[in-house]
Amino acid sequence: MNKLLSRLLLALPLLLLPSVGISGGTMTDHLDLTHHWAGYTAIAVFILAYLLVMGEEFTHLRKSKPVLLAAGIIWVLIAWVYVQHDIPTGPEHAVRHNILEYAELMLFLLVAMTYISAMEERLVFDALRSWLISKGFGFRKLFWMTGFLAFFISPIADNLTTALLMCAVVLSVGGSNNRFISLACINIVVAANAGGAFSPFGDITTLMVWQKGAVDFGTFFSLFLPALVNFVVPAGIMHFAVPNEQPEALDEAVVMKRGAKRIILLFLLTITTAVSFHNFFHLPPVVGMMTGLAYLKFFAYYLKKTATREEVSLEGGDGQIGDIVPFDIFDRIARAEWDTLMFFYGVILCVGGLGYMGYLAIASEVMYTDWGATYANISVGALSAIVDNIPVMFAVLTMSPDMSLGQWLLVTLTAGVGGSMLSIGSAAGVALMGQARGKYTFFGHLKWTPVIALGYFASIWTHFLVNAHYFQLPAQM
Repeated sequence: MNKLLSRLLLALPLLLLPSVGISGGTMTDHLDLTHHWAGYTAIAVFILAYLLVMGEEFTHLRKSKPVLLAAGIIWVLIAWVYVQHDIPTGPEHAVRHNILEYAELMLFLLVAMTYISAMEERLVFDALRSWLISKGFGFRKLFWMTGFLAFFISPIADNLTTALLMCAVVLSVGGSNNRFISLACINIVVAANAGGAFSPFGDITTLMVWQKGAVDFGTFFSLFLPALVNFVVPAGIMHFAVPNEQPEALDEAVVMKRGAKRIILLFLLTITTAVSFHNFFHLPPVVGMMTGLAYLKFFAYYLKKTATREEVSLEGGDGQIGDIVPFDIFDRIARAEWDTLMFFYGVILCVGGLGYMGYLAIASEVMYTDWGATYANISVGALSAIVDNIPVMFAVLTMSPDMSLGQWLLVTLTAGVGGSMLSIGSAAGVALMGQARGKYTFFGHLKWTPVIALGYFASIWTHFLVNAHYFQLPAQM
């Protein structure tokens, strides 16, 4: 463990600071800027932007703002140097490639977010929350139920949305029992991140790996058992700290709106379409997702045309069908998490710019050649607890190290679940600190970090045990 920690501490400056091992030089159309003033400035800008991202909870500055600005500055620095060397088109081609990668992922996520928003509007998640609250389960049973629901819902609905839904349940039944709320929120974060790690739809990092072609769709599910171990090990230990009490049952009934179940089926059909387009026709998954958005658009048109006067009145109108549309698809698109989508753009362009300057090549050489893929991929997971897993995974995909399929599955697992070790290590943790402010905190989570780390290493051991055959297979790329 100490050896791994020392390797991790060595990796951080290699990823974020200029290297002293490669001299600057000029090739025919590509410049090594790792020793250039522009490179040093770009590194400083990126670090400053990311410090602001990590401090979002305290500054209330949306995370997309600093990385958008940093991305623009980094690429202007690159372009300035290339113009001085009379190579004006090099950065243009590179940044267009980054934008294309972003566009595919952004449109994919936009469709998924629109479906989730539509299900929220149709009260799908409220109905689930109401059912759990009305059953009068004890705190320990709710601890496990919310954890398992988070684990099994996040592969479809993504870990952030799932964590927020389960946290709403915990806050409703927990009342003034802050100990239960804190432990349940920690469990939800771990479970949601673990569940998102074995599905391309569960987390942005897994989606990135699938889109890149490093792992095919069906192979992701080989991570199910390691992900389950990652959740169950810390949950089993925390179970004994959960108050063995019975909360007061609440009588709250929520009825889903018309079309809710059909929207769920359309979402599953959309996922099937995306997988089929990719596996059978070798088209990018985003084409299938956008086709699936058309399903929802046509169904929204049907809901609008068949709305009854009573339905419009119940949903807040005055009974005039033409005045208020019961379901507006464009309103659902507008409610997508645009801050997250813009943050993703900034991260891809920032990391892409640093890679174009030469820094990722250095990090790849040290981590994947000097250390070896196993130590490097385990370190990636630990690093994602400090730095968001999106830039870390994008950096690995940009490096594109020559690894077996088993190693690509390992880095998918570690990047997905490593962020659970700290509350700021994942979007789910950060969101729950805001939702359960004062009850689920950074230090409350930190107290259980050793237990969560135990689950982290147990999941890695399980992966090596059950997926040993994948370490002999070449990657898909």
